[in-house]
Formats: sequence, structure tokens, C-alpha cells
Amino acid sequence: MDLQKYYQFAENCISILGVDPKVCRGEKAGQWNLKRGSANVWIDVWETEQKNYGYFQCMAPVIEVPTKNTEAFYREILEINHNLYGVAMTKFNSWIYLKTNRELDGLDQNEMMAMINRIGVYADQYDDLLRNKYWGQSSDAPKSV
Repeated sequence: MDLQKYYQFAENCISILGVDPKVCRGEKAGQWNLKRGSANVWIDVWETEQKNYGYFQCMAPVIEVPTKNTEAFYREILEINHNLYGVAMTKFNSWIYLKTNRELDGLDQNEMMAMINRIGVYADQYDDLLRNKYWGQSSDAPKSV
């Protein structure tokens, strides 16, 4: 699979957002980290070990799971999830993330751009709102997972 085509799509999308993709590149090829408002947005393009499938993923840390009012918190996360389009809130370790992913096969730059935009807009919308409600302040998002 030729990942370079999809790397270029990602870099083009980042450029369209007004950010230099070179400064967003992660430690490994196919990784980018950027900010959309107050939210961190992570972009990944990779292929399976068998090299027969490739994937695109975009995700953003939203909030650390609070230690108080957890039942109300999870209920609100589920209710928010119901109204999201093309993305979902997920839990990994002690964090809630917004996440979208799909196979590379048939993916074009316009769809990738829409996926990145959705994650950025939703993450920027919900990170401060939820942190202020459940933590009373902003908390530092993890650097990566």
C-alpha cells in the first residue's frame, strides 16, 4: 500500500487549516499533532503489520474522567454521543476522547478534511465545557496514547 498519497492528503488538510504540517509531524511517519482552538487534534495514517490494510484515524483528548459525579458524567457523554455526526466519544485509560477512523481504501482528501474538521470542532466545543462542569477548571490533556 502506498501510504505517501495519504500522508500528502493529511499534510494538505493541515495546510488548509492554516497550519504548517512540518511543525505538526509526530515522532513516526504518518503522525501529526495540531491545535484547533483549545483542543489537541491527533492525526494518524498507518497500515497493518500484514501491509494489506491501511487506516486513517483522527482523535482528540476531551476530558479526564472525573472522580466525582461519574454517573452523571457518563450519562452526559452518552447523550452527547447520540448527537454527534461521524465521530464518537470513547474512553481509554482515564480519558474521554473524540475519535473517528476508517480504512484508507477509497478515502479522498475531501473526506479526510471533513473528518479532521469534525473532530476539531467538536473537541473545541466540548473540552472546556465538560472540564469546567466536572473539574471546575481546565486540565492538561495527555500528549499521546
